[in-house]
Formats: sequence, C-alpha cells, structure tokens
Amino acid sequence: MQHFQLFIDGAFSEGAMGQTMRSENPATGTPWATFACATPTDVERAVAAAKRALEDPIWRDMTQTARGKLLYRLADLIEENAEALGRIETTDSGKLLAETASQTKYVGDYYRYYAGLADKIEGAVLPIDKPDMHVFTRREPIGVVAAVVPWNAQMFLTATKLGPALAAGCTVVLKASEIAPAPMLEFARLIQEAGFPKGVVSIVTGDAENCAIPLTRHPDVDRIAFTGGPETARHVIRNSAQNFAVTTLELGGKSPIIVFEDADLDGAANGLIAGNFGASGQSCVAGSRGLVHRPILERLIAKITEKAKGIVVGDPLAADTHLGPLCTEAQINTIKATLGKAQSQGAIIHFGGTPLDRAGNFMAPTLVECASSETETLKVEMFGPVMSLLPFDTEEEAVALANDSDFGLGSGIFTQNLARAHRVSARIRSGICWVNTYRAISPIAPFGGFNQSGYGREAGIEAIHDYTRTKTVWINTSAEPMANPFVMR
Repeated sequence: MQHFQLFIDGAFSEGAMGQTMRSENPATGTPWATFACATPTDVERAVAAAKRALEDPIWRDMTQTARGKLLYRLADLIEENAEALGRIETTDSGKLLAETASQTKYVGDYYRYYAGLADKIEGAVLPIDKPDMHVFTRREPIGVVAAVVPWNAQMFLTATKLGPALAAGCTVVLKASEIAPAPMLEFARLIQEAGFPKGVVSIVTGDAENCAIPLTRHPDVDRIAFTGGPETARHVIRNSAQNFAVTTLELGGKSPIIVFEDADLDGAANGLIAGNFGASGQSCVAGSRGLVHRPILERLIAKITEKAKGIVVGDPLAADTHLGPLCTEAQINTIKATLGKAQSQGAIIHFGGTPLDRAGNFMAPTLVECASSETETLKVEMFGPVMSLLPFDTEEEAVALANDSDFGLGSGIFTQNLARAHRVSARIRSGICWVNTYRAISPIAPFGGFNQSGYGREAGIEAIHDYTRTKTVWINTSAEPMANPFVMR
C-alpha cells in the first residue's frame, strides 16, 4: 500500500504520535493506502511555520509580481501532473478518472487567474476633507489562513482558496478531509517543487478533535475558508469565536432545476442528468430538486429514462465508465433510508433505487417522481445519483418551490423564453443560477450560496480582496508642526 505523509514547514513528516489511517478504494472496497494523521502538536507546528513565513522577508518582501510567477509555475506543474493526481484521486475517492484528471488540469487556470491578479492589488489616494493631509489606503495580507476542504472536489476547492490567498501574500495551513486525502498530500509535492518558501503552505489531515478543531480555533489564525456541511460549519463558527478569524463558508445544497414547458427537452434532460448523475451525484451543486412543468412531465421522464439506459456504471479508471462508486458506504445507507421514506410518502421510483450487487460502493442511477414538496428525497442532501422530479403548474409556483429550501447554492432554469429566464433567475434565492446549462464553472465567476449554503464568495476578482485587510495611512504634509490638540480652532 502507498503511504502519504503530512507536509509541514516545507518538509514531509509523520504525525507527532505516529498515528495513521487507512484509505479504502471505493470501487473495490479494499484498502489501498495509509496516511499520517495530524495531532494538535502538528497543527501547532504548521501554524507556527505559517506565522514565521508571514514575517520572513523572503515571503513578506517578495514583490507581488514575483508571487504571481510562483503561482504560474504551480499552474504549469498541476497541468503536467494532472493525470497522475487524477489517478490518485480516483483510486482514493471513486470519482471518474475522466473527471478528476480534466478537473485537475483545469484548476491550473484558477492559479493562473490569481497569478495575474497578484500585482493588481491596489490601494487608493483619498480626496480627504482636511488640508495638508495626504491620505491613502493599502491592501495588506490578512495573515495566516486555515483552509478546510472536503474530499469531493478537493483540487478545485483548494484552488479557490489557495490561489487568492497566496496572490494576496498570505500563508496557508490546508486541512484535507480525512476521507480520501491522498491527492492533497501528493499535491504538496508540487507546492514544494514550485518553489514556495518554507511554511507558506502546509497540508495536514486528521480527525476533528486532533486536527480541525485545534486549527480553526488557533489564536494565530486570521482567516478561515471552509467548505463542507452545515453542521460542521456551526462548529467552525463557534471555534472562530476564540480567534475572531474572518470566516467564509461554502456549504451544501439541494439545488432546484426548473424545466418550463417551452424548454428543449433534450437539453433539459441532459442538464438534469449532469446535475444529478454527474460525479455520481457527489456535488454540492447537484440539481437534486427537478421542478417540471406538469404538461411535459411524462415526456421528460421518458426521455431521461431512455438516456439513462446508456449510462455505464463501473470501474472509475476505465475510459468508458459514466458513473463510478460513491466514496463511502455511509452514503449508500443514507440513500436507502431516504428512498424508503419517500416511497412511504407515495413517491414512484421509475428506475434504479438499489445498490448494485457487486464489490464496492456502487449505487444505481435513480429517478424518483415525488408526490409532494414534502417528499424526503427533496429534503435530504444524499450525495448520490438520485434525481427527484416534482411537477408544477405556474411560474409563481415554480419560484415558490425553488425557494422552499433551507439552502441556496445553485439553481438551474431551462426555457427558450429569454424574458422568463431573466425574470425567474432574479427571483430565485441562490448564489449561482445556470440557464439552459448546468455545473459550468470558471475562475472568473464568483461561487457561493445563500441561506444555509453559507456566506462569502470564492473565485472572481472580489475573492482576492477577502484575503487582504485595508490599512489607511495619514501623512501630514504641512511644514508646520502638529498643532496643540488642546487649542481648538
């Protein structure tokens, strides 16, 4: 079995207590790797290294342009190693190699985007209302960043945090999920090869008690960038009360996809399949609440059913596989329980609905026709290939159903009516709205949610400012000494 170490202060090492965890290949159910687990002592080492690096002239005084060049170098290395990193991620998480390799290659563009922005971080001269005062602002690195990422899109979610943080001049301790962390620990080799100074980036993993909690409540952490579930996020917020770290949260979702009767049915079916069966449904923006205009419901179900017949479920390393295993057995159990309750509520399962009778965590792609908006599959984020469809009769009802959720991350609309697309997208409470497409991403486009899908935005120009603090500098330009403060004029 392969073994992966922690990366702290520019070097690879075991955890302070020598503890390891075992990772299973979800496609086979057999162990394939071990990885070192961090302890509070290791977290302390990583944060201390980040604090030192922040004040070390090598990083502190490096020009913004030079920081950008390091990010360009990292982007090149990611592209060169995309296939190898993708293969590790696929073996560790079960995601398709076709997706992990291509997504890893694409995240190079995120680092290039922020490399280009590194020397565009500017202050401003203020037209101050007092004579003999030259006043300007400057943006300075916010400090030590704790970045916490889940297993399901870790290269992408790391790029949206690490890219702007490093471009801004921060230092980062990245906490990879204890579920399938191997690609992140391997990614550390590229950080090292790119030439970032020691301590600027450390990568650790481990359980909540020994790793995540000590990191997010550490007094020297100035900012927390977290992606995960709402329950864990509540703990993160409580931890941040200890250090007052600026915190952003990118959480889960139950994203609606609205299909109007004038939609191109092939495009809508493909959008629903991409939104639910893409990445085996293991996506925070999975379009798992399909809202369909009642007159086209039967035709759309027939079209989805026909397309689903061609879905190949199998080895995620194989080029002809469309849908791989789920990462954990717990996801299978959640899906089975949720489907069982939905059926008791009157839901109809048109296809799928059961795990596959084979080794590994394989779940058949599943289509559920819901009896009401209270159907369990419309409420629970299952993180699996389950599509739920619910009919609606009017545009007003569609909008109300779309907004009937505690979440608000993604949403989709399929319609040929441009006015309707603008009208409905403006009314849906979600951070992202795709029209006649789904799951498209770009480093240029902000990513984040409303409600219990979190707050703050990742990617886009604004994100880089979230890793800076504004300092205001006042300079008295008068030739006269400062006036006596007790003599009022």
